[in-house]
Amino acid sequence: MTRRTPYPPEFREQMVELVRSGRSPESLEKEFEPSARSIRTWVRQADLDEGKRQDGLTTEQHEDLRRLRRENRRLKEERDILAKAAAWFARETDSAPPESSSS
Repeated sequence: MTRRTPYPPEFREQMVELVRSGRSPESLEKEFEPSARSIRTWVRQADLDEGKRQDGLTTEQHEDLRRLRRENRRLKEERDILAKAAAWFARETDSAPPESSSS
């Protein structure tokens, strides 16, 4: 399955405005390329972003969530690396011969 490039924001905004002016997503699907389902999704997201709906995340919240998940993944990787390094150093310290304290 090939993935097409996303529609530009301006195009999405135009589709949202056309739906809000009375056009159905199905009629826009026939005239333009995106599916009626995609157009409905864009309208829903625009309503969330504008505060007209409260049953989902805004675009800004989605971006924050994506950023926080990425940061969380990186921090977990760093923690795992540090834990492995600490374990390695602990083994190396235990296997080193004790130093003599008498001079």
